[in-house]
Amino acid sequence: MALPLALALTGCGNVIAGAPSQAELEERAHYAQISLDHVYVTEIEGFTLAHQSVGGLGDDGFQAAYVAQDGTRVTLGADRGTFTDQDCAASPKSAPCTPEKPGWYRTSDGQHTYIRVEDGVRITLDAPLTVGKDRLRAAAERAHRADARELDDVLPEKPAGGGAPVQRGDLPAEGDGAPDNSVGVGG
Repeated sequence: MALPLALALTGCGNVIAGAPSQAELEERAHYAQISLDHVYVTEIEGFTLAHQSVGGLGDDGFQAAYVAQDGTRVTLGADRGTFTDQDCAASPKSAPCTPEKPGWYRTSDGQHTYIRVEDGVRITLDAPLTVGKDRLRAAAERAHRADARELDDVLPEKPAGGGAPVQRGDLPAEGDGAPDNSVGVGG
């Protein structure tokens, strides 16, 4: 996604002219149950951010999709975590993984992923193999923590009148985190 000039020119210092206050950004992130430290953005030639795709990942991570005109999707995720050469080596044969700049590269079932770790945040970019490896690598290298203007662009707006934070589903407190979709007696 090509950033408008206003996003590219962020100026010096911590305050960016025209951006919402830090408190407002924190309130919007809290409402969406996303940590500001986990909001990452990138640029991918020929792809634009699908704002409706922005949401939480894990406990307080961030996920968003970038979409091409033909519907091809690249998913960016950022969440607490690590990934090491040992994790890469332990990948199953069906999902081979190799250390490769900017971190690790893995393929599986027509998809490929770049994984990198920065300051305790695991950043992943996933795409179909039709998105060339060089294009995906470039997007992984460009992925960065969002500045105030980028946060304003990607964070969901808090509805007028406030209200409780969005509910992120019926995730159980234990197990693999899969939702409980049982319907009970009588279905």
